[in-house]
Amino acid sequence: MGARRRRQLAAEIATAPVSSAAAPKLLEIKVSRHFTAWLAETGLSLAFTTYQTGKLFLLGLQPDGRLAVFERTFNRAMGLAVQDRQLYLSTLYQLWRFDDALEPGQHHLGHDRLFVPQLAWTTGDLDIHDVAVLPDGTPVFVNTLFSCLAVPDIATSFRPLWRPPFISRLAAEDRCHLNGLALQGGRPALVTAVARSDTADGWREQRVAGGLVIEVATGETVASGLSMPHSPRLHDAGDGEALYLLDSGTGRFGRLDRTAGRLEPIAFCPGYARGLALYGRFAVIGLSRPRDNQTFAGLPLDRALERQGAVPRSGLLVVDLVSGDVVHWLRLEGIVEELYDTAILAATTRPMALGLKTDEIRRTISIGEPAKLP
Repeated sequence: MGARRRRQLAAEIATAPVSSAAAPKLLEIKVSRHFTAWLAETGLSLAFTTYQTGKLFLLGLQPDGRLAVFERTFNRAMGLAVQDRQLYLSTLYQLWRFDDALEPGQHHLGHDRLFVPQLAWTTGDLDIHDVAVLPDGTPVFVNTLFSCLAVPDIATSFRPLWRPPFISRLAAEDRCHLNGLALQGGRPALVTAVARSDTADGWREQRVAGGLVIEVATGETVASGLSMPHSPRLHDAGDGEALYLLDSGTGRFGRLDRTAGRLEPIAFCPGYARGLALYGRFAVIGLSRPRDNQTFAGLPLDRALERQGAVPRSGLLVVDLVSGDVVHWLRLEGIVEELYDTAILAATTRPMALGLKTDEIRRTISIGEPAKLP
């Protein structure tokens, strides 16, 4: 191993099967015909979270080219961010940083990434949604409960960083359901919220058309009239940087015309869309089956699904940003019905992660660079 750090790895790390013929009702994963070939051609692996069942899933390829699925349990797993060899994950009351224990070119039990939960900030239940990483390595997250952007702190639950101009004060009231964050040049640039509301839980009455995109630097609203927007991402697909986002309440995935403040649809998502990761000309989108409650009921998505003759799905879509075609898909059938976030692991074939509930984490020991006496 390299001089930077050495890893004494567990002798055996077993992956519990996610699906089997004996228990298809728990979870069955189906993929489109060329999904695995696409992973091989692009050299990508994928990650996604399912907060309803509290799982972090990692998708890659087995040596024979079949899909490799690895999962770990983290209570209310939601926001994901990837930077270099680190992966960040928000959970019920903590924000975790995972570090890749393997040096470039090293493998462990057939895996070329081994993410170890190395650091956690205990934040309390802030209902953290999107997570991003600043250039200095500081994570920034959407603190949905307090309607603000925040960073973790070693002595407190969080440090507020920014809040929409219509939010009069910090209060644990989820006033506007702030949920999405896009970085530009390493700085928070744009956010999504379900409504312009300054009252406790006031966004719920405005779910159908109250959604907006806000510019962080100016506080100005750059788009409105959306339906529960999520996952704003700035990306250059070859024709200049643009803002892509999910208009979850309508099923539309599109590109925002910031001059006109209008969403230009690219594709229809047959489900409640949350979680967007972009790579080259491809978008990876998470889909959920909407719950039958007041949050999801009565949205334009219901009518759009009926018009399309579609049944809502849980899983992933891979969309070609140029043609708008759904070129690949992954479907989850069984216990997993709701996804929150997706992430792309570049130059990765078969990732895995350690959890906190099995003995393997006790046997995985890291040795860093020698320290100096003060």
